[in-house]
Amino acid sequence: MSGIDKGYVHIYTGDGKGKTTAALGLALRAAGRGLRSHIVQFMKGQPYGELDAVKILYPLVVIEQYGDESFCRFTDPPDPGDIGRARVAFDRLIELMGSGTCDILIGDEAITAVTFKLISEDDLLAVMRKKPEGMELVLTGRGATEGLIHAADLVTEMKEIKHYYTKGILARKGIEL
Repeated sequence: MSGIDKGYVHIYTGDGKGKTTAALGLALRAAGRGLRSHIVQFMKGQPYGELDAVKILYPLVVIEQYGDESFCRFTDPPDPGDIGRARVAFDRLIELMGSGTCDILIGDEAITAVTFKLISEDDLLAVMRKKPEGMELVLTGRGATEGLIHAADLVTEMKEIKHYYTKGILARKGIEL
């Protein structure tokens, strides 16, 4: 189905704001060219604004969430429920990769799922290696490992320089939510 001749693997990582936003921007741009994007959100179950926005772009952009409404919190060992939801998201990512139904596949917070030990780095590296030639694969999240960075074709690090969160300002509807 792909309108992409040669697809690449992108990683958007770092401690700054904008990783998911960059991936969504890519999906928006691709929709403008008739390409189909499918976004699998690991660890997210909150009612983010993009869920309503992409309904307008359906079927060119689809988002599926595989998380609890409260987001995942790092615990050692990881919460079994969080591991289970991450595994379902991971399996869905693999299924979509082989389905031929999208040009761009986005694993939003997939890297964070590795950081939180919900999925393994080896599993995510295997997905990167199995990416079909005509598909763009985008993985987001804090804490990309050296192995993931080495295996990717494009890596962008969002670096926090200054953020209003440090002044106690919570996530705002339409900006962070």
